[in-house]
Amino acid sequence: MNMDFQMIIEQMETGDQDAALMALQSFNEEMNQCFTFSRGEEQDRRRLGDLVVGFLNRELQPSCLLACLEAVRILTRDKDCLDPFISRSAMSTLARYAGITTDCTATLANSQLEGNQVEGEGGEGEEAADLSGSVLKESSLPSENPDQDVIVEALKSICNILLHNKTGQVVAADLQLIKGVAERLKQCHDPTWSHEIRFFDLRLTFLLTALRVDVRAQLAQELHGIRLLASHLEATLGLCWPDTLETARAGSEDIPPEELPPFSRQQTELAMEILKILFNITFDTNRRKVDEEEAAECRHLGAILRHCLLSCADGEERTEEFHSHTVNLLGNLPLPSMDVLLMPKVQQGSIEYMGVNMDAVNMLLEFMEKRLDRGHKLKETLLPSLNLLTESARIHRETRKFLRSKVLPPLRDVTNRPEVGDALRNKLVRLMTHIDTDVKDCAAEFLFVLCKESVSRFIKYTGYGNAAGLLAARGLLRGGRDSGIYSEDEDSETEEYKKAKAHINPVTGVVEEDQPNPMEGMTEEQKEYEAMKLVNMFDKLSRNNFIQPMQLSMDGTMREISPEDLRKLSHNPLSRLDDPSHSDEHEDED
Repeated sequence: MNMDFQMIIEQMETGDQDAALMALQSFNEEMNQCFTFSRGEEQDRRRLGDLVVGFLNRELQPSCLLACLEAVRILTRDKDCLDPFISRSAMSTLARYAGITTDCTATLANSQLEGNQVEGEGGEGEEAADLSGSVLKESSLPSENPDQDVIVEALKSICNILLHNKTGQVVAADLQLIKGVAERLKQCHDPTWSHEIRFFDLRLTFLLTALRVDVRAQLAQELHGIRLLASHLEATLGLCWPDTLETARAGSEDIPPEELPPFSRQQTELAMEILKILFNITFDTNRRKVDEEEAAECRHLGAILRHCLLSCADGEERTEEFHSHTVNLLGNLPLPSMDVLLMPKVQQGSIEYMGVNMDAVNMLLEFMEKRLDRGHKLKETLLPSLNLLTESARIHRETRKFLRSKVLPPLRDVTNRPEVGDALRNKLVRLMTHIDTDVKDCAAEFLFVLCKESVSRFIKYTGYGNAAGLLAARGLLRGGRDSGIYSEDEDSETEEYKKAKAHINPVTGVVEEDQPNPMEGMTEEQKEYEAMKLVNMFDKLSRNNFIQPMQLSMDGTMREISPEDLRKLSHNPLSRLDDPSHSDEHEDED
């Protein structure tokens, strides 16, 4: 794109607003859709940036002010030419026009204006400083007719700077911009502010909390971010509270969320920004002890998230994105607060199990299966919902039993391997041998919890071969049950399973035809010869570091077989390598 920067710079250098306005309008019109910049014009863009910032420190006509801010928005797209905009004075100027100044920012901008009168304009410069100073004092409050276009352009420019420049992030945190934007977020019920201002206030907050750990903590603790943003989300979605921790759409209290019309595009855009900010500030909540006040805030938020989970946005793709952010945030909340998902009364059309409303849990399960079927970036897309279901099942008996009825119904098919088929159980068992360790561990953990962490039941539904990884990691290869606390309900067996049980191969989990015994017809000497040959092969592979032979210890964990152990075996293949003190112990295996 051929832009005559020299002509624009010359017009700006005259200091005349009319000349600057014409030049900037031409620049903005031509560069409005430009997001990539040539290296050859970097110096010109920096010079233009300096001139525009200088103009912003003067009293400007509304049209010239807007043109300057539009130019800043375009110039801040270039991550290599941000120097004019990342100083404390430039950032405080932009914050002033965005209406998010604090006392710290306003004082800095005032001193900047007093010391930077426009060259060659004497008295006019003094007047500009006085007028601008009066604007600064009132900038954090909404005026009767705020210039919303100016606010939006300034917010967009600050967002560009934060996105591209670490120095800008440091300055924004130092200027306490989060305090200024939080003040306006409190005015979520004020019709003064347009959708664009509300959106970019939230986008700015998201960037600050994503990029700065100190700002994240400040919003969460000092500014009571969970309560502030939950209130903002509630206002955005138009919710009311017909009962304790039970939400409804205002004016439609008797209609279940899933039957309501979808949220508008604007509502969904704002809600997703709020959900992302809440995710940032609650990132460690479920890994630390929360006080009573924070626990109450999380339960209140959880009730709103239940409504989000059961509601639709404008279009299937947007709905899935909306639900994805909701699930991500639910995974951050303390586990005890998850009971709010089950609290609403069972209504006509609800999914009821053991007298409990399972609409939200069923929606989570359907969402998880949809992500599983898609098979794309499973670690990022599947694990949040799968982890959430696992922990909910671990802590809530009704949730676990409902999920087990859906995922692990009574076993009837004993002719196909557990990983073969299109049932949800088959899909999850296939994940237990996935190449990504996090994915396979998470899938195995979910099924293990649904089996009440019983080794025999886990093997029954998955096969010993698929289950071996989790069992080895937990020292349960010899059977038993892990330390989880579960009710003592019975594992019902179908008639089909009872008849075939004695013929099921526990490794594969299915009935297999009897295989011929490869040792049949061999003498004891031949058997010993084959055993020693196998031991020597293992020894050779081990010494050359091709494999590391392992052995099951008496405590159910795996341990390495040392070269010394292999030498013992080569002399006596039938000897045991366990600790002699355990040589007479025999434990039942599942």
